[in-house]
Amino acid sequence: MSELITAGEPLILFIADEKGPLSSVRHYTRYMAGAEVNVSVGVSRLGHSVSFLTQIGEDPFGVYVKNFLNKENIGTQYVFSTPKYPTGFMLKGLSDIGDPETFYFRKGSAASKLTRAYVDQVDFSGAKILHLGGILAGLSESSYEATLALIEKAREYGLTITFDPNLRPVIWDSEEQMIKRTNEIACLCDVVIPNAKEGRILTGENEKEKVAAFYLSKGVHQVIINLVEEGSYTKKRTADGSFSETAAPKYEVKNLIDRVGAGDGFVSGILSGMLENLDDQATLMRGNAICSIQMQSLGDNDGLPTREELDAFMKSAVLEAAK
Repeated sequence: MSELITAGEPLILFIADEKGPLSSVRHYTRYMAGAEVNVSVGVSRLGHSVSFLTQIGEDPFGVYVKNFLNKENIGTQYVFSTPKYPTGFMLKGLSDIGDPETFYFRKGSAASKLTRAYVDQVDFSGAKILHLGGILAGLSESSYEATLALIEKAREYGLTITFDPNLRPVIWDSEEQMIKRTNEIACLCDVVIPNAKEGRILTGENEKEKVAAFYLSKGVHQVIINLVEEGSYTKKRTADGSFSETAAPKYEVKNLIDRVGAGDGFVSGILSGMLENLDDQATLMRGNAICSIQMQSLGDNDGLPTREELDAFMKSAVLEAAK
């Protein structure tokens, strides 16, 4: 069994080959996307075993998804397929400021039809972490129920459960529903990993300490916040019932290309640090480093580093800081 189990929606990504509004773009290049796909790629490239639960369509996009995951050494034994629903895809433009125009074609996708029945087929024995994101829960009622079933089963097997809210208002019926259900899921997990903006939306608090306190007061063990331009921060409950706090500075982004996927890179750094039992400072620094690396790459996961590439980037940053 894999160290990490995750679930979500894989998306075929078409990135514009030319600048301008998506409505005028004539040529695109195909990539792979999806928040949990990105996280899986990041963790796998650092040498950890990952299994991915999803459903794809029996179409060319679905074949591409499975081939991509296999190439990245991500377990596909829980990648189910159906002839009834299509694999989702998205378009992304080119931007000089790192925030491109995006458009999704995911309504009624195969992944949105995931149910509890699929969760029952997953073997959790021997796994260490279940990682979930808020997107799957927002795709449909059945995928929301599947998310809850994953948490229930992971609890039975003693896994650590991590959760990235990954807010996408457009997939929810309302902002009220998004906040209510996202917080419901978050409070069932051990580690919650929002970015600063998500923390404000979900808790109504502006200060990182108060965002952390919101979830810790509801039984969450640890809150890790990606502050992006200000690095990252974590607060957790210790064995004696007290709390500890740690902060880490950001890494410089010398050549900003695309911010999309950077948050998923951060999460992959956090999860790999947890799997390696790194201390909080080292874990945050790893997450910050991968976040920076991914922002300097065009695709949503193409820039995610191998162990050697990550070590070289972090060593270079240390040497530059010492000058």
